[in-house]
Formats: sequence, structure tokens, C-alpha cells
Amino acid sequence: MVRRLFFLLAGAAVMLPLSPLCFAAYGQQSDNAEVIDGIAAVVNDEVITYSQVRSVVGPREKVLRAQYTGEELVKAIKQTRELALKDLIDRQLIIQAFKKENFQIPDHFIDERMHDIINSDFGGDRNTFIKTLEAQNYSLGEFRKMEMERMIVQAMRSKNVKREVVAPPNKIEEYYKAHRDQFTAKEEVKLRMIMIPTKSSDGNAQSQKAMAQEILGKLAGGAEFDRMAQIYSEDSSRDLGGDWGWIERKTLAPALEKIAFNLPVGRISNIVEYNNNYYILKVEEKKGGVTQSLASVRDEIEKKLLQEQAQDLQEKWLASLRSKAYIRTF
Repeated sequence: MVRRLFFLLAGAAVMLPLSPLCFAAYGQQSDNAEVIDGIAAVVNDEVITYSQVRSVVGPREKVLRAQYTGEELVKAIKQTRELALKDLIDRQLIIQAFKKENFQIPDHFIDERMHDIINSDFGGDRNTFIKTLEAQNYSLGEFRKMEMERMIVQAMRSKNVKREVVAPPNKIEEYYKAHRDQFTAKEEVKLRMIMIPTKSSDGNAQSQKAMAQEILGKLAGGAEFDRMAQIYSEDSSRDLGGDWGWIERKTLAPALEKIAFNLPVGRISNIVEYNNNYYILKVEEKKGGVTQSLASVRDEIEKKLLQEQAQDLQEKWLASLRSKAYIRTF
């Protein structure tokens, strides 16, 4: 007795995007016409041809040819075609599994799909739709078959993961604890800095430190930091009044970073000696460093875990189909 996938297709229909004729997924005719054809793979009793593979990767290969040349291009095209062949093999296995289960898609589901495509992509103009098919060397029957197979693949994928996917609360909490950095805004400080070289090789380290201490005293007495930087600093930010802008962690040397990120806003550091220079730092603003609560990201984590589980289940299911099938590539 034929079983109908009403319960699957109801959900799958919502998930199917209405792309213009969906040629990218089902065999768009390549501008790179290649006459020679042959068998790329055999999947049980079905054949996949080289022309099918080239048709699928045609749009992608155009992009690759614009990005690469020589050996890099050859390697990129080879890898793209191998992935396309793998996808075509998996697609064929899914369709064969559908037939083996004696499932069937009711005609009215396919009719509705065709109607949606004509309305969405062609403004309801059936004649334009037919002419576009003809321009791509497709008959209405061929395109209808491709859409039916697409619905089959979507329905079968949903069938094999939908009931088993779940994200327990403890798994969500474990993920949150292990990936807190993903939910923590980057910590940054808006920094000004004065740099005075020690000139120790010239024997002037003491006088240079005395200068740094004098600058620090002026700052403590109310002198403007940017003005002091313009007068005394000897680094690249001098003309900007020592303004380094917003600095993230791991931008400064560790010795300077530790002081910069621990300074309260508006405070000026003591003299810091590092790498033959004396530094005086001022933090003007701080932002980031705040971690979102588990409650605020729970839905996001759950969605991610469900997606990962679904992908894992689908790959296991496909691996099972592959293990039971006769597959030969050429």
C-alpha cells in the first residue's frame, strides 16, 4: 500500500525557498558547453553523468575562474566538482530510500509548488515561466520532476531528524559555561599615552626619568594630558595628543595592557618602564567586557545545538544509506 507524506510535506513546503527556477540546485545549463560526457558515478542502478555534475557547479565555477588561475584554479574546480558529485550521490540515495519506503507525494502538492513558483518568480505569468524553461533547455515535465525530487529530499531529511532532536537544559548550560567568550562583548579602553624614551644607551636614563616624573607632577596638578603629550611624547600619537583610540585586549604589550585595563576611567597611571621607554597612561572610557546572561542567550544556544544535532543525525542517516548501497565513482 502506498504511503503518503502529508505530515512531512506540510512542514517541508514551508521550508522550500522560492528561488528562480532553482536551477542552481538542479542543473543549470553551463555557459561552458562541454560536448564530451560520461558516467561520473553509479548509485545502485542509477547513473550520474559528468554533465550533471558540471551543470550543478556551473555558477560556482564562474566565480572560481574570476578568483583563481593556474594550479589553484584546477585544484578549486576539482574540489568543487567532487563535493557536487557527493551531493548528487546523497540526493540519489535519498530518492531511492523514498521509493523503497513506498512513499508518494500527492500531485496536488507538486501543483501547488509550481503555482507558487509562477506567482512568486514570474508574477503569475505562466507564458514567461514556460519561455524561461525553454531558454534553459528544460521541458515543463522535466522541471516538475526536479521540483518533486527536491520536495522528496526535503521531506526525507525532515523525517529522519525531526523526532529525535532535543536540547536538554543541562546541555544548554554546559555549552554556555564552555563558550562564555562567545557571549561576552569585547573589552576595550579608550587610551591616551605619553612615551618618553629612556635613552639609557646614551647614559641619560636618570634625566629622562626625571622628565617623566615632572610630566606626571604637572598632570597631577591639573595639566591637560593631550597638551602634555603634544609637548613631550615621542611616539606616533604625539600630534594626536597621545590618543590611541579604542584598544582591545592583546593589542598592547602585556605590561602595558595590564595597567590600561585595570585603570579606573579618568585615572592616570604611575610611570611604567617597559622596553627602554617610560610610559604614562590615561584611560578616558571603557566598554565591553560584559557577559550576556544565560537567560538572554538560551534560545540562541538551543537553536545552535538543535542544528548541530540535526546535521549529525542526517550525516549518520546518509552514512547508513551509503553503507548499504552500491556506489562507484569514475
